[in-house]
Amino acid sequence: MLGFFRKSDVTNLQKKYDKLMHEAYILSKANPSESMERQKEALEIQRQIVAKQK
Repeated sequence: MLGFFRKSDVTNLQKKYDKLMHEAYILSKANPSESMERQKEALEIQRQIVAKQK
């Protein structure tokens, strides 16, 4: 029963991706190098999402 309310791995990864991309956008104005690091992390998460969907 509790498994019914549990979110899937893809959903959790998508939330992390969205959060990192939002942070990257905010940092792009103040600290471009940190923004690039967040974008790299988001890209890795995006690869994980694609791998899980196959």
